Amino acid sequence: MKKIIGIFFLFTMLTACEEELDINTNPNTPSEVDKSLVLTAAQGSLVTVMGGELTNLGGFLAQYHTQAPSASQYLNMDTYNMNTNFFGGSWNELYAGCLNDLKYVMDKATDDGDTGTYLIATLLRVYTFQVLTDLFGDIPYSEALLGEENITPNVDSGSDIYTSLLAEVDAALSQYNNNPVTSTVGSQDAIYNANMSDWLKFANTLKLKLYLRMAYTSKANPTAVMSLINDNNFITSDAKFSNYENAPNKANPFYDVQIDRIGDVNNVASSSLLSFYSENGDPRIAAVYRRDNQNAFSSLDQGNRDNFPNLLASNFSRPNVTGVTPVYLMTVSESNFLQAEALIRYASGAGAEDKYNQGVINSFMTYGLDTSEAMNLISSGGNYEYIANANDESSLRQVMVQKWASLAYINNIEAFFEVNRTKYPETLTLGNEDYTVGNLIVSVSSVLTANQTPNSLFYPATETDKNPNITQKTSLTEKIWWDQK
Repeated sequence: MKKIIGIFFLFTMLTACEEELDINTNPNTPSEVDKSLVLTAAQGSLVTVMGGELTNLGGFLAQYHTQAPSASQYLNMDTYNMNTNFFGGSWNELYAGCLNDLKYVMDKATDDGDTGTYLIATLLRVYTFQVLTDLFGDIPYSEALLGEENITPNVDSGSDIYTSLLAEVDAALSQYNNNPVTSTVGSQDAIYNANMSDWLKFANTLKLKLYLRMAYTSKANPTAVMSLINDNNFITSDAKFSNYENAPNKANPFYDVQIDRIGDVNNVASSSLLSFYSENGDPRIAAVYRRDNQNAFSSLDQGNRDNFPNLLASNFSRPNVTGVTPVYLMTVSESNFLQAEALIRYASGAGAEDKYNQGVINSFMTYGLDTSEAMNLISSGGNYEYIANANDESSLRQVMVQKWASLAYINNIEAFFEVNRTKYPETLTLGNEDYTVGNLIVSVSSVLTANQTPNSLFYPATETDKNPNITQKTSLTEKIWWDQK
């Protein structure tokens, strides 16, 4: 499996750079490498992890898919039994690949006075560190990426990292605004084609996400959030990587590994999401899942494989991911739901309904569906009608359930982060759930006690074995610092 993923990393990077850059070569070693090619490699590295292993992991933890009864490759995720051998390859890809490449791009951009490219690389760096710290908590940050100068970096607290990440964004924005040099990377930016207006909107949306992640902590900052809301300069087009082909080693990373190479035998629809769609007459069901071998939509309660020991994956619906499905970093729908949450928390809900409605509509657009059906669902009397409530948490629940429903195979790991942060949809035990309103269940095959579910990952043993400054966790239930609800 590791060999398959490693081969996929290699070919994805080569494709992203049009076979002009060997990503196994440290970009700090050559005397001169075009920073635009290294930026593409960094983006390819990031989306390979986001669209590959984190789509798979997030799909289990956010309950978009569960393990097929007749296979067992991902029982560790479905049973909450991920150990210290998990995620080592992706950890290395993000640090030694993506982040190291972005450091090179930022250094070259500084030398060239290219404030636009510096801003793009900074935003991708902040996004990557945010994903890492939200998965693991305390991680190497301030002492990371120093190469031989420090091969055993200390970890920084997740709280301190968030403060620094926001400062990084602000510093790069200030530098660009004071000297607005349009990025020179052009089409080598596979996300926004070096359109600086789009990247400025991405910066504001990313900041809003970081601030709201801290909403239940003492670091919540309503003033900063409302300043962003009032400026109203958020993404208007999805931030996505689409450089995929229907060919081996060039396809969407989840498709390339799970469907094409392994044979589509593991991931089957979880009842948590499929039943939510089905019972609400939501046409997104056909965008997110394929029909089973009886031409129907069918699913399995999370982890409930032992009761159906002889059923193949084909007996259930499976993820509708193709070779050319983009990998998304952020979507307009996600931005709308972030804004709706901000307005509920810090503006007494004024304007939240419109942002909620736009979130649902834009989710349909991202999935390529007719938005008139979204309009029916959010209209008066519709199953997704927004009901204003004096209780902020009741209003917020509506937003978060729809956000969860909008992130399936768009950004699975982000859905897991948001479930951990807000506790919506709620996680109940099998038999107490109501899939119609949006509920998760404790995996029926969980190895954890007391109906607990994972909150973070163990550090990879490949890191703790060589770095004495990383102290291994005692449990997957250890919470991320912002998880304080």
